[in-house]
Amino acid sequence: MFDRIRMLFGGAPCLVQAAALPWRMGEKGVEILLVTSRDTGRWVLPKGWPEGDEELWQAAAREADEEAGVSGSIAENALGKFFYGKEAAGGMQFRCEVHVYPMQVENIADKWPERRRRTRTWHTPDQAAALVHEPDLAELIGQFSTNPRQKAA
Repeated sequence: MFDRIRMLFGGAPCLVQAAALPWRMGEKGVEILLVTSRDTGRWVLPKGWPEGDEELWQAAAREADEEAGVSGSIAENALGKFFYGKEAAGGMQFRCEVHVYPMQVENIADKWPERRRRTRTWHTPDQAAALVHEPDLAELIGQFSTNPRQKAA
């Protein structure tokens, strides 16, 4: 009940998540790795909640490994952030603020923790931006792809 009252008078604060923006240089330029979400099958970045005393960039790197089986050099400064609505098991809706950290992929595992629950595929920046559902995330992907090495520094 308290959550419903808080929502009535200004809403609950956003919960903070961290996402990796895995990228590499392919033959035709920058490629972005997307994974499917476990529940809806939508195309998303690997993302999740920080654990313990993790910095957000560390959480993003861990999520990239767990959800997509990739690792590499990750920026310690966020490229930007986007917001989305998440539904809890009881049907309660809340907003999440996701900080996005570019990761230049150096290693791609054949086996990773969530390989049976998710699909991972590489896309051009335009394809990736069109596949994600959050307009702010699509814009971040587009901005990033113009000069990834500079933005990932």
